[in-house]
Amino acid sequence: MSRLRPSRHNQSSSQSRPPGGSGVPAPPAQPPLWNGPPPEYAPTRPARKRHRVFFWFFLAVQALFLVWIITGIAGNSGTPAGCAGLTGKELELCEGAGDVGTAIGVGLIIALWVAVDVILGLTYLVYRLARRQPAA
Repeated sequence: MSRLRPSRHNQSSSQSRPPGGSGVPAPPAQPPLWNGPPPEYAPTRPARKRHRVFFWFFLAVQALFLVWIITGIAGNSGTPAGCAGLTGKELELCEGAGDVGTAIGVGLIIALWVAVDVILGLTYLVYRLARRQPAA
């Protein structure tokens, strides 16, 4: 049988033959993939400062609820105006009723505080999931 011979248009004097003498020229080298400009020529943007709007809004909501609870508790200090002129057991009963009302009010404020925090947390979670980069 005849030996494999490369065609004339594939022969080039610059191509080297692989060692071992198989007679088949080496394939041409592939050009390197372009990975963008070198780092010294790459455009540089200033680093974007992350605006933490949600964080500061969340802290402001926490501060408002804290102030609301403090003023609610402080509003019950002393003898209520409705208890003026009462003495003995009636005065104790009136002050106790005021304390119970304050406790119920503070409990409602705390329940509202928790509900608002859960809503804010879920909103932040949805926001973060929407802005996340898709997996490649």
